[in-house]
Amino acid sequence: MTENEQTPAAAPSAGTPTDEATDVTLAPPLRADSTVATAVAAFREYMVRKGFSENTIKAFRNDLKITAEFLGDSTQLNHISTQHLEDYLTWLQDERGKPCSAKTLARRITTLKVFFGWLHGIGVIGTDPADALVQQPVRTPLPKVLNDDEVSRLARAAQDYLWDRNNADARPYLLVSLLMQTGIKKAECARLLIDDVDVTQPQSPELHVRYAEEQNAHKNRSLPLNPTVAPALNQYLQQYKPKEHLFECTPRNLEYVLEEVGERAGIRRMQVGFETLRWTCAVRDFRLGMPEDRLRQKMGLSKISWRETREKIYALSGR
Repeated sequence: MTENEQTPAAAPSAGTPTDEATDVTLAPPLRADSTVATAVAAFREYMVRKGFSENTIKAFRNDLKITAEFLGDSTQLNHISTQHLEDYLTWLQDERGKPCSAKTLARRITTLKVFFGWLHGIGVIGTDPADALVQQPVRTPLPKVLNDDEVSRLARAAQDYLWDRNNADARPYLLVSLLMQTGIKKAECARLLIDDVDVTQPQSPELHVRYAEEQNAHKNRSLPLNPTVAPALNQYLQQYKPKEHLFECTPRNLEYVLEEVGERAGIRRMQVGFETLRWTCAVRDFRLGMPEDRLRQKMGLSKISWRETREKIYALSGR
């Protein structure tokens, strides 16, 4: 809602066991004297069978590759102790020769806990060596949000593009309106199809956010829009004539649009972008009394992901 080392967006939050990883379905036969390399390969097959996202699989695979580098591919599982894993974490931080941010370290501890917890859960090892590892919570900086005056100035600046007599442009107004009213993510915005903005009922239009992947079903949602979106959408469609996707340009181009509107609005203390508007929308909804579970669903968050987000919203709202 970025790390020193890039963490795939779908990777598990540090210190939080995933629902996927608690399933104890047995992978290809493993024994206590199986090697680390064999166990890692079996865990990878298990993740594929269970429908883990590509980003999650990639994150686990990369982390476990480094783990195997330290422990040794041929090391037997029943020879690995908590002390070995603590030595590995020390090596990561001080001896590997590559930077390891606090958030990356926390994620790699989570990987150890999930991997060895899975081995213990399916009865391959009698004791979980990662269970005693201490997971330090990672505090990320609070995001920046617009105040009420800046929101008004941004809306007026976007409207100026819409009403420009010489060179009217509906895209800035439509984009800012959708983001400020729904708080959708950049990737969600870039995937929007024309029909996802439903104005068949002009007085109660809706935005439909759709995910094809089953594991992202909780992110599917329909969000109410202000009626002012309908005429702006019609003007935009006449002007840009998109064929399939609502915004047929790159996500980076949309970022440029937001930055330009922010500059025109005279907002200097931050760069206006998707994340800024997503958090601004959430904080404003919370202050207006939207129930927490409804806000969680509006943001497309799981109950686990909501925990950290909620604390940030509390802080940004002065609660």
